[in-house]
Amino acid sequence: MKQTTLCYIDNGDSYLMLHRVKKEHDASHGKWIGVGGKCEADESPDECMLREVKEETGLEITEWHYRGIVTFISDTWPNEYMHLFTATAWQGTLDLNCNEGELAWVRKADLMSLNLWEGDRIFLRLLMDERQPFFSLKLVYEQDEMTKATLNGSAL
Repeated sequence: MKQTTLCYIDNGDSYLMLHRVKKEHDASHGKWIGVGGKCEADESPDECMLREVKEETGLEITEWHYRGIVTFISDTWPNEYMHLFTATAWQGTLDLNCNEGELAWVRKADLMSLNLWEGDRIFLRLLMDERQPFFSLKLVYEQDEMTKATLNGSAL
């Protein structure tokens, strides 16, 4: 399975979100997601997240938390393990010229009104819940529809 990372940069009341609108054949075209990408050979999830955030935003993350792992099973796209992070400190200047899409700070209270994957709605709630420091989430998709979700071994 491929390994990917996704980071939600947290400035208190908002997350930095990426609106995936620049690549036509993007599985997430039109969706809002965090910042991240595919792990390279011999790269740890932390190293991948730090590299991807720097490439896509210009920011250098200085404080982060590994929050969960999401197992994606799909009949359309390659299966993957996605490592989820939140970041609470960074340095540098945000570069809005991302080649993946449009970057925007989105208030946490407004996240669920965005065009999100159904499974993303689950893990975004978990990321915002301080009582859930680390989780394992399995999401099964048929086409673009989520058909099953399992959190820490229990069906949702």
